[in-house]
Amino acid sequence: MGAGGHLESAADVAFRHEVRDWLHTNLAGEFTEVRGHGGPGREHEMFEQRLAWNKHLAAAGWTCLGWPVQHGGRGVTTNQQVIFHEEYARSGAPSKVNHLGEELLGPTLIAFGTPEQQARFLPRIRAVDELWCQGYSEPGAGSDLAAVSTTARLVDGEWTINGQKVWTSLAHLADWCFVLARTEPGSSRHHGLSYLLVPMHQDGVEVRPIRQLTGTSEFNEVFFDGARTDADLVVGAVGDGWRVAMGTLGFERGVATLGQQVGFRRELDALADLARDNGSVGDPAIRERLARAYVELEVMRAHALRTLESGSGTGTTASVAKLLWTRWHRALGELAMDVRGAAGLVCGDDLDAWQRLFLFSRADTIYGGSDEVQRNIIAERTLGLPREARA
Repeated sequence: MGAGGHLESAADVAFRHEVRDWLHTNLAGEFTEVRGHGGPGREHEMFEQRLAWNKHLAAAGWTCLGWPVQHGGRGVTTNQQVIFHEEYARSGAPSKVNHLGEELLGPTLIAFGTPEQQARFLPRIRAVDELWCQGYSEPGAGSDLAAVSTTARLVDGEWTINGQKVWTSLAHLADWCFVLARTEPGSSRHHGLSYLLVPMHQDGVEVRPIRQLTGTSEFNEVFFDGARTDADLVVGAVGDGWRVAMGTLGFERGVATLGQQVGFRRELDALADLARDNGSVGDPAIRERLARAYVELEVMRAHALRTLESGSGTGTTASVAKLLWTRWHRALGELAMDVRGAAGLVCGDDLDAWQRLFLFSRADTIYGGSDEVQRNIIAERTLGLPREARA
């Protein structure tokens, strides 16, 4: 059976076996130890080894599968992209370090970039030679992205950038940042914004790690103080940055969500095993919550497949998907603490997997667009309700 619950084509069956066999063969030797490492809240784990693994994937042609062939991808179908993400998650392969470049910026450049920008950046992304971070949120413009105040001015053939970004994932490891900045003085809200590509390794860029509840620091503050980038490194038209930025967010919620859900199933199965082992499954309330989590995960999967197959996985549909998975995952973290009982309140030198899940999943409903913002998008753009009053 295929990802959508129907029979897979012969080509899809062959592709699934190809992916599964390659992963089985290559997650061995020097890469055996990277299995299961990395991911949200755990990006600090074995970074150099995971970078080497990601480059190994690239050399074998397993990065950028959905990109068009002319841009260095394999041009595989949506079904085959889903198959890859499912098999990748099932294999226990480590979290890739190149997600922001491969899954977000690369498709954005293919959709909105110039031929020169595509030629300059896409090969390096595909080969994992340059890593990227995302400069969207600011101290006063996190959930309300349209309130961006970071400025960029064109001076002597270069953009000069000033301002602050926050919650910038992996900025301390990135070579480049795609930055939403206000390039039209006096503009407000969605108007006058531009989408710039900014090198991180230069005077005028300072990265300060933010220590999280988990004790790790994959989020950062980034300060731009006269940082510069070339005049031609604006994606799309000057002033059209909002449309390009929304395009990036649409790509963020694509086929990779199916692999994410396979990872969720692995967490849920492990939690059910723990409940059986420690006897907490004997509590009717725990049993009911485990069953509900299973049913809700199946609903999420069906919703994701339906929207992918219909091509409607952007806009308000993407907002619905984010609301579904973030609340589900946060609830799973809470359930994990109840399954563990008093033992979950005690930790040694480091958090265990369930404690880390509980703490980091508190952020799921905030990053990538908070739940409150997703509800406003659905209410205003789909249900036609009055816009929220703004100060």
